[in-house]
Parts: sequence; structure tokens; C-alpha cells
Amino acid sequence: MSVEEVHISMIQQMKRRISVRTYQEELLDPELREKINLAFRDNLGPFGGTVRFELIERELAQKDANVKLGTYGVIKGASSFIVAVIQEGSRDLEDFGYVLEKFILYATSLGLGTCWLGGTYTKSEFSKAIGLKGQEIMPCITPIGYPSQKRSLLESAMRLAAGSKNRKPWKDLFFNQDFEQPLTELEADNYATPLEMVRIAPSASNKQPWRIVMDHGKFHFYLQYAKDYGKRLGFDIQRVDMGIAMCHFELAVKELGLSGKWQIVKPSAEAEKITIPPNTKYIVSWG
Repeated sequence: MSVEEVHISMIQQMKRRISVRTYQEELLDPELREKINLAFRDNLGPFGGTVRFELIERELAQKDANVKLGTYGVIKGASSFIVAVIQEGSRDLEDFGYVLEKFILYATSLGLGTCWLGGTYTKSEFSKAIGLKGQEIMPCITPIGYPSQKRSLLESAMRLAAGSKNRKPWKDLFFNQDFEQPLTELEADNYATPLEMVRIAPSASNKQPWRIVMDHGKFHFYLQYAKDYGKRLGFDIQRVDMGIAMCHFELAVKELGLSGKWQIVKPSAEAEKITIPPNTKYIVSWG
């Protein structure tokens, strides 16, 4: 991102970001397109994977490559899409979620709407539009454009069904030392805001699969799987959600001037054989 955007408050963008499914039917301003293409350079994930981005316009794709882009009626009016791919690897999906969410927050700062779309959409014509290569995967895409002032009936119904405004409370997500003791905002101290930014982060079907244990100055990120969720997608979409959570946490921590880095450690909970909930696995730690 260019120097002029360095001072953007990402915490404010996290609070502003919503999933937009209804757009004005107009192309992006050339100046915005240039900013978007520059932002594509910020494509390195915390585990070392890099995301390849492309801004694709529906009409040009259909005209130049004979590709018809569709979203099965979920998205209305969008003229442009951000298509992103990453090389297959051990932490590819976490890196993908982290990098694409970081871009989405930047797009939010530009006044643009976006919406995470995964699964069925990524197996369609979008792979042809970006020229998907042998070892690349394309878990998700997002439309990008000017939000419409009026939501479609489908969008209103989907927002109601997903419960976008209904997030799990702190006691279900964040813990102190072990999974038996919920973490309070008072105990989290300076890290209360980064954790709150994780709580409000987007996730597939609003499942919020992240669980975080504060442990002697470190924050251990766990993935708690929703039973049988997303099996038909062909990839582990909840690992993408973990990358999104990592993005929100790190950006908020850095904005607040707190120190730390991502690392793989052995949490006390595992070393001391403290009970870990079923279907829950350790991902990464910050400290």
C-alpha cells in the first residue's frame, strides 16, 4: 500500500466492514483501480504463502475471454470481482484468509463494498478468468464495487438468516490459561480491542470457529470445528476463517503499538494436559 494509506485506522475499517451483496451497476473509477492494483503487492501471509490477485471486470471477461461470471443470484449489480489464488501448501488456507481479508479492509477504507464468497463460486468460470495454474487453489472470491443504497430482498433475507449482527460473546471465544476459565475484557487489558476485532471478524456462515487462550503473555489460537460443516466444499473453509482472525488480531495489535509476532509453540494447556474441547486443534500463537 502507498505511503498515503499507512495512517488508515484498520480498527475503524474492521468496525465498518459489512458483507455487501447489492451494488450500483457501474465500473470502478480509474484512480480506485490503480489503488487496488497497488494494494495487490501486499500479498504475503504470516506463514510465508503469497496470494496472486486479479481485478476482473465482468463485461471484459465475457468479451475478451468468453467467460461468463456468475454468482447464482447471490450478488446483484456487481461489475467487478477480486479473484485470488494461492499455491498449495501446509498453511495455504490460513495465509489466504489473512491476505484477502487485509485487502478487503483496505477496500473498505476506499468506500468500496465486498463480500466473501467461497465454494461453489470458485469452481465456476472465475478459475478460467484468472488462468488457474496446476498447484494453485482458489478458495474464495469477492465482488468489489460501490454499495447500493437499497438491499435486494435476497440480501436482506441472507443477512437475517446468517445473523450477521449476532456474534458469540467473549465467554464462548476467549479463555484465561485453560478452556475452563473465560477471559474477561478487564483481564485482557491492552489486548481487549484486538480480541474484540477478532470477535467481529467475518466467518463462513458466521460460525466463528476461533478460540483463543491467553497464557502468560501469549495468545494461543485454536480452531474449533463445527461438526460436518463445509465438507462438500473440497477445502477446509474454517482454516480460511482462522487466517481472517489472525489478520484482525495482528492489525489491531500493531495499530495499538503492542509487540509480538506469530510463532508455533507448545501451549501450557497442551503441556499440562489440560482438557481441550472436542474437535479443537491448535493453530498458532502470538507473543
